[in-house]
Amino acid sequence: MNYTELSNAIQAYTENTEADFVANIPVFVTQAEQRIYNSVQFPSIRKNVTGAMTINNKYLQCPTDFLSVFSLAVIKADGTYEYLLNKDVNFIRQAYPLPTDTDIPRYYALFGPRSDNAAELTFILGPTPNAAYSSELHYYFYPPSISVAPFTSWLGDNFDTVLLYGSLVEAYTYMKGEQDMMALYNGKYQEALALAKRLGDGLERGDAYRDGQTKLRVTT
Repeated sequence: MNYTELSNAIQAYTENTEADFVANIPVFVTQAEQRIYNSVQFPSIRKNVTGAMTINNKYLQCPTDFLSVFSLAVIKADGTYEYLLNKDVNFIRQAYPLPTDTDIPRYYALFGPRSDNAAELTFILGPTPNAAYSSELHYYFYPPSISVAPFTSWLGDNFDTVLLYGSLVEAYTYMKGEQDMMALYNGKYQEALALAKRLGDGLERGDAYRDGQTKLRVTT
């Protein structure tokens, strides 16, 4: 399902083609996408980037589209990876109180906004890097919405049911619709979300060799 198909479906389900309503459909869709992406950890909302840790600098910049960490690793000179442990800022400050406490980093914490840009975050490392190490960060982000060019998305291509009913919940909230229809749309959304969680938080996290095949309980 692309954005045109989704928009047409929202208008058809709600029987609403008023100009103000149609103009707000991208808002409904974006709100639904955010709800879904914060409910199910699809691999499609995760990416990885490489960066550089600066010698004697205990701070590492986050990507501009960063939401949360999946993993952070230091890449040593020989190419091996050393995965850092997530700690609180106060742990790192207590364990390595001086900027001169240098070594290969072992811990990291989400420190807070950058001094030059309050909208962007940074990591604090402990201990302070004693060399210019490469790093690899796996993190969660919001993929581009289906409502912007090229007007397609992984969610629209692979699980359009949850996207449609999530958008309808937002659209009907905007319309201040009848409670019975709101309950219907929300129920359909919750059903679709449960199936999406089975995929994103279940099937995509294992395989038949290690976890066995998906089995339903049989009662007699």
